[in-house]
Amino acid sequence: MINNKKSASQIYLYYIIASIIIYILGSLFIPLIEIDSIQYGNICREMLQTKSFLQIFDQGKDYLDKPPFLFWASSFSMYVFGMNDFAFRLPSMLMAVIAIYSTYKFTLLYYQKEIATLSALVIASSQAMFLITHDVRTDTMLMCWVIVGIWKFSSWLQNKKWISLIIAFSAIGFGMMTKGPIALMVPLFSFVPHLIIHKQYKLLFRWEYLIGLIIILVLLLPMDIGLYQQFDLHPEKVMYGKTGTSGLRFFYWTQSFGRITGESIWHENDSLFFLFENLLWGFLPWTLFFIIGLLFEIYQFIKNKFKIQLGQEWVVLPGFLITYLALGSSRYQLPHYIYVVLPFISIITAKCIYNIAIKGSQTIFSKILNSIHFLVFSIILCLLVYLLFVPFNSNKLLITILLVLAAIIFAAILYFNNNRIPKILHFALFSILTTNLFLNVFFYPPLLEYQLGNKVSKYINDKKINKSNFYTYKITDSRSLDFYSDYTYKNIEDLNTSKKGDYILIENINTPDSLWSNFNKIETIPSFHVSTLTGEFINPTTRDSALDYFYILQKK
Repeated sequence: MINNKKSASQIYLYYIIASIIIYILGSLFIPLIEIDSIQYGNICREMLQTKSFLQIFDQGKDYLDKPPFLFWASSFSMYVFGMNDFAFRLPSMLMAVIAIYSTYKFTLLYYQKEIATLSALVIASSQAMFLITHDVRTDTMLMCWVIVGIWKFSSWLQNKKWISLIIAFSAIGFGMMTKGPIALMVPLFSFVPHLIIHKQYKLLFRWEYLIGLIIILVLLLPMDIGLYQQFDLHPEKVMYGKTGTSGLRFFYWTQSFGRITGESIWHENDSLFFLFENLLWGFLPWTLFFIIGLLFEIYQFIKNKFKIQLGQEWVVLPGFLITYLALGSSRYQLPHYIYVVLPFISIITAKCIYNIAIKGSQTIFSKILNSIHFLVFSIILCLLVYLLFVPFNSNKLLITILLVLAAIIFAAILYFNNNRIPKILHFALFSILTTNLFLNVFFYPPLLEYQLGNKVSKYINDKKINKSNFYTYKITDSRSLDFYSDYTYKNIEDLNTSKKGDYILIENINTPDSLWSNFNKIETIPSFHVSTLTGEFINPTTRDSALDYFYILQKK
């Protein structure tokens, strides 16, 4: 059994700091990725240019999908720090750090410090966090607001201080401003079962909640005004193929509950197990601990005849399960939707790690589990080596030296560990931190060179082409080109409208032989949709057949 608790917590903190440093490196080295991140970044760029903060536009067209908080926060950051990747990502990255801290503080209300620190470590070092801090989604901020609200409402249940309740309801309001009613539903899914099982029925209905609702309504007012002005006052606008769309109804009903009732037009990945299947890789290196911990918590609850001890929390388990079932019943799901309850997943996992890997480190079950984990981590590291040396013509000597250096540092950590934390945790953290560090610096940057807009914008800037003379032809998705050029290019449908000397970006499949009599081909751009990697693309010998080709033409 591990006995030096203070030293263990310090080691956990060092690993949390290392994870955050890797977030920062990812933000510095990796360009924004199509589709969502670059779309959000480009919306922020347009928002700054047009000064339209209440009515949202995407490439000059009405935007009705996500609430505006991410756009407001990142636009402000880009206003202060400039039009760049890091400035766009900074608010999301800061809120990821706040989510880590809030997970720790919430867990500390009910559990001992080592489990609380472990919970923060688990969420900080999960693969999901490394991804959503550079491939920005609204879910990063949503997760933060939800766990802040849950932490502060739990504090209010214990101390009845107004400041805790005000922060809790404010967090819910900002969460709704980030991704809609889900920010309110997750706390309800969590605390209603908690209060009922403790038979604290009076706490289900308190006059203080009316003040909280007023706080939420006031915070949502700017968003509501923008939606009403942009859509409700203009029923003639065509949105998603029909007129008469209410922006208010869309955000408060259709976008969330409409995916369950069938009102939403979106329909994809509607399996109940879709989100869980994606957690298998999204929660590495802790996936197995989470599955065991979840099954154990359910078993214990049933074994105890659906009762819990006085003062024990029953927020995490129902919060995760009910939220999962609600999201899993949606007719449209994406892997990152479940990240709203990533703090709950981390707490369940941390408790399992503490009980199995720390308290029960000498049991046969623990040793079997360690062997399975060592195999999994070895596979991860082998995959890392493959991705570093095979797909791209990287600096193999430098990578080799750095990998050897990382192995030496890891060996030194194990040598000086003195049994303060289990070796399996070191192996887990070494595999995930090393993998993401090297991918951020050596894999993603050359991969993003195949993103069309990045390459074209670099060509335009290098050749000092007049942007007002550059057009796209039948290319509807050019947000990366717009963002990295800091310019909104016009897409034309008729090449005859172009003038002598104009530049045209065109896809190979749209270039008939008759075109060459009027245009000169001045550059060929190989392209690939980098967010949908395939084995054919990863393999250098078959990559050409996976690429799409675009041309930059100039009219004669």
